[in-house]
Amino acid sequence: MTMPRAGREGRAGEQLPHPLVSSAAAPLKGTCDVPGDKSISHRALMLGALAVGETRIRGLLESADVAATAVALRALGVAVEPEEDGSWRVHGVGVGGLAEPDGPLDLGNSGTAVRLFAGICASHAFTTFMTGDRSLRSRPMGRVIEPLERMGARFEARSGGRLPLAVIGACDPMPIDYRLPVPSAQVKSAVLLAGLNAPGKTRVVETVPTRDHTERMLRRFGAQVDIEVEGEGGSAVTVVGYPELGPCALTVPGDPSAAAFPLAAALIVPGSDLTIRNVGVNPGRIGLIETLREMGASIETGPVSEQGGEPVADIAVRAGSLRGVEVPAARAPGMIDEYPILSVIAACADGTTRLNGLAELRVKESDRLEATAAGLRAAGADVSEREDGLDIVGHGGPPPGGGPVATHMDHRIAMAFLVLGMASGKPMTIDDGSMIGTSYPGFVADMNRLGASIAAG
Repeated sequence: MTMPRAGREGRAGEQLPHPLVSSAAAPLKGTCDVPGDKSISHRALMLGALAVGETRIRGLLESADVAATAVALRALGVAVEPEEDGSWRVHGVGVGGLAEPDGPLDLGNSGTAVRLFAGICASHAFTTFMTGDRSLRSRPMGRVIEPLERMGARFEARSGGRLPLAVIGACDPMPIDYRLPVPSAQVKSAVLLAGLNAPGKTRVVETVPTRDHTERMLRRFGAQVDIEVEGEGGSAVTVVGYPELGPCALTVPGDPSAAAFPLAAALIVPGSDLTIRNVGVNPGRIGLIETLREMGASIETGPVSEQGGEPVADIAVRAGSLRGVEVPAARAPGMIDEYPILSVIAACADGTTRLNGLAELRVKESDRLEATAAGLRAAGADVSEREDGLDIVGHGGPPPGGGPVATHMDHRIAMAFLVLGMASGKPMTIDDGSMIGTSYPGFVADMNRLGASIAAG
């Protein structure tokens, strides 16, 4: 069985536009599964590569983003193989054991992959070139470059710290004590991964909690990771360098960011009653559920178990009336990817929903604040855009719909407005759905199976 290639299939900006139209849906009933968590899938492959021996991964997200990570690891000298039963094998080479790649690492549309690879390669004494698709090449990387340069690496990038990027790894990487200037799990993870191949202790301080998938997985592979309380609600994460990571068996839980779309559809399509199985409920990833409960949503979480070192549970959701709320800025790091779909839900609520602290959304796959606001206006919703947030006046039910939506090659914008079309008075058309495969391959088929009506435009 051959490895999927991160080529033209499923890549944002690399295909002809693929318009999609979403029309009124039947009530969503029964159960569904969502793909494996994208953030955890990237980390499972990377840490499996840095372990000594064979790691077996089940439930890996087989999307274009994760395929790009697997292809990049192969270029760095790691054997990564899919199995007939759907699992994946990674033959790790150990911390510091990667090989200099012959050519650039093309990381497609994945900001997570490029930043985490920057950390890993920064502590290897060779040069790595990284690039991506048009969307990824527009995104700034200075936030991750700055701490890694303190560790001894050097970088060459286009203006604004943008890709293509040359990472000149440190010959003698040094540990650092680094305080994150803004909350970012990707930057935190990049520094911790670089610290694996540096002597002594590398420490990252965050004043606002971010998702802790890297810390959990490092411990599972045998690294020494210490976490201390720092201030009010913050923490200091320390990793001890030069561990011998051991291989392990992992099962990736369902992605809560992917689950947000069928969950939202079940909330806004009248008569829906849906259960989404085996979803990750890491405390750093449940901000959307907390917010929706404040809005009056009927959401029940089943018994929590563990999968791949992460808490998982079934999530049951029923359609019902919702009310507008104010979402505090402190919640943004725990649900940063879910704001486009939350905005769609807010447009269907009664009253005003105010979203705060979202400046980070302006440097995602698109300017998500601007793209979300434009999409809501195209649907007939009342929305005001601020520099770091949105104010959405709900209709007390779905907005009229009918307008075309420009996705700007952003998979989450595309899926959010396809969900809105399932409930709005008139169908919603998105200009391009080809990039949805970067995070949720099979999204259209899954939604149609549950009762949606999404078809080529």
